[in-house]
Amino acid sequence: MSRLPSRLHLSNHSVPSWLDRPSAWVIHLRSAILEAEMLILLTLALLIGLGAGVGAVIFRWLINTVTWLSFTVAPDVLSFMGSYYVIIIPAIGGAIVGPLIYFFAREAKGHGVPEVMEAVALRGGRIRPVVVVVKALASSICIGTGGSVGREGPIVQIGAAWGSTLGQVLHMPENRIKSFVACGAAGGIAATFNAPIAGVIFALEVIHGEFTALSFSTVVVSSVAASVVGRVAFGNVPAFIAPEYSLVSLWEYPLYAILGLLAGLLAVVFVFVLYKTEDLFDLWHFPEYLKPIVGGLIIGTIGLVFPQIFGVGYETMDKALVGDLGFGLLLALILVKVVATSITIGSGGSGGVFAPSLFLGAVMGGSFGKVVNALFPAVTASSGAYALVGMAAVFAAGANAPITAILIVFEMTGDYRIILPLMAATVIATVFARFLNKENIYTMKLVRRGVRLRRGVDVDIMETVQVHEAMSRGFDTVATALPLTDLARLFEETHHHGFPVLNDADELAGIVTLNDLQRVEPADWSRLNVDDIATKDPVIAYPDQPLAEALRMFAIHDVGRIPVVERGNPRRLLGVVRRSDVVRAYQKALARRVDMEQRVERMKLRSVSSTRFSEVDLDPDSPAVGHVIRDLALPENCLIVSIRRGGRLVVPHGGTELQAGDRVALVAAEVELADAQKCLLQTLAFAREETAYAEFDLEQDSPAVGKCIQDLKLPRDSLVVSVRRAGETHVAHGDTRLEAGDAVVVYAEQDDMMGVERALLGKT
Repeated sequence: MSRLPSRLHLSNHSVPSWLDRPSAWVIHLRSAILEAEMLILLTLALLIGLGAGVGAVIFRWLINTVTWLSFTVAPDVLSFMGSYYVIIIPAIGGAIVGPLIYFFAREAKGHGVPEVMEAVALRGGRIRPVVVVVKALASSICIGTGGSVGREGPIVQIGAAWGSTLGQVLHMPENRIKSFVACGAAGGIAATFNAPIAGVIFALEVIHGEFTALSFSTVVVSSVAASVVGRVAFGNVPAFIAPEYSLVSLWEYPLYAILGLLAGLLAVVFVFVLYKTEDLFDLWHFPEYLKPIVGGLIIGTIGLVFPQIFGVGYETMDKALVGDLGFGLLLALILVKVVATSITIGSGGSGGVFAPSLFLGAVMGGSFGKVVNALFPAVTASSGAYALVGMAAVFAAGANAPITAILIVFEMTGDYRIILPLMAATVIATVFARFLNKENIYTMKLVRRGVRLRRGVDVDIMETVQVHEAMSRGFDTVATALPLTDLARLFEETHHHGFPVLNDADELAGIVTLNDLQRVEPADWSRLNVDDIATKDPVIAYPDQPLAEALRMFAIHDVGRIPVVERGNPRRLLGVVRRSDVVRAYQKALARRVDMEQRVERMKLRSVSSTRFSEVDLDPDSPAVGHVIRDLALPENCLIVSIRRGGRLVVPHGGTELQAGDRVALVAAEVELADAQKCLLQTLAFAREETAYAEFDLEQDSPAVGKCIQDLKLPRDSLVVSVRRAGETHVAHGDTRLEAGDAVVVYAEQDDMMGVERALLGKT
């Protein structure tokens, strides 16, 4: 056994005592530095809170001003239209909002919170400063002209952008910028709702997802500061005026449980309709910046009959809380509000889904309360109590944020006496909605972009790999009629611990394991067959499921293998996932994450003037053969983007070993291209420079709009590198759906570039 060189061997006596046991003055100095850092962070959190509070005040003033112009001044100007003027007002707002978002900050489109979550998880909390201005203007105009959205999502995005901007200006590290984003989000909620506690919990539960002493302290300071600003501007009054409610009878608890189930169902339906409406507008070949006009016309037409859907809808919620709305109107508003909010956001408007969720909860709870109060008047509270609980339950189910929902309704109403049924219904609604749909109204938007977040903080690495990528397709099976004596011999020969069982029609009939066989006495093996001992209803997985779900199945059911079946035909066996497959898939997921990081670095190279793409073919004498990429002395502004090996494309990472016959594609600054090639080749004789780089801007009528990248008929050797959308660069995956206005970055063989252009733009 070899020994370490003596110069690397340190005994305890060789460590200086001042390092082993710091002196008192060293300890005091370190404590002072830490305390000073905490003081600096708290001071910055205070500034963020004050800024978010001021932003909330300005934002609400903008909304009130636009509302006054739209529904007080405009009726006089448009008096010739009579009451029909309300149809044109939202369309006018859409005509302003559409171009404002499209040309200046496309991330201001929609409800805002998912963009903040994505920034925290994937971009170190960095949000463009221009978002503050564009989001405030676009949302205030959208809401003020009658758009059926809320002001809370925009306030969160505005406050978060302010916190992010301050962190970037001060060149703070990423973890601090993320905390500042959470501070801004908390300040926005606290100021607009006069709910500092709920602001803190919302920021930590939904945005940051991290409950540490430091993050909690900074967010609390910011939330309190913003709330003080809000109270100075708006007064120390609750956001909603609700009578004091209490639990009339213990018999109400089952009724509140039913209300929780209905709230969970309504939240899931709302999320489904919202994103289906977005899909419909995305598939419509019409200029993106003009779609809000069409949406505004539809909203105006609905508002002509149901004016309650215009704007935030707080007045309607107040009436539901005191029971002033009729049963028929309450029922109608459930459907109308879902449609109106979905059209406003789906067509390209700007506003939040927080208030619409509260609105839906209020009218649904109010209608439910009127029914149970009519049936059981002696043991139930008035309909307003159920409207109050419904508000919290629907929001909690839609956002998967029960703690925030409970606290925010409590703080907004100042009513504690109904807190127990409020908590019960909220938790039931959240669990039921989670059972029906794993994603909430915020994360659903990110999943559709190919980004899966775990509690809004980080990308779950196993969510990036699907079951079909990890499953084994070459596997042994056994027939139902196989005698147990033959099964025992198979276990001994193959060393497997389980087999999928197929019937005479080659359909999955179950699974049999070594434990199943061992539970049978050997004397009985000769008279029994596999069908007698197999598990007939095994745990199954589908090929399009994230591997993370299969991993949870392994843990919950304590199984060693899971059959993978066709989603439409659960008897058709496609493969098997074993624990060893999961380990290999984890390596693939790590490589994919490295690929994402490399693609980000690749985008940085675009800022280098005269960037060039090149391909080199490695022969057996190439100096790079046998070496891993991280060990190559590549120039600083050079990146290996792909390796074609044996007819397949390999995504490179630092540990990828280069082999003879590899075709290596690289991108580098023009002045460093020759040096990069020399690292791979003995000479430049084998360099290939026919690879071209191009960026294509997708118009509304481009044939690629609305399609996933994997569905495009691109030339075989072409590669979509990235998609720039709304000022942000997105990693391109096969399921990335292209939108009008996208800038699609592609590199391909020069001869194939015409085919790329035809697939993306429809030109020849």
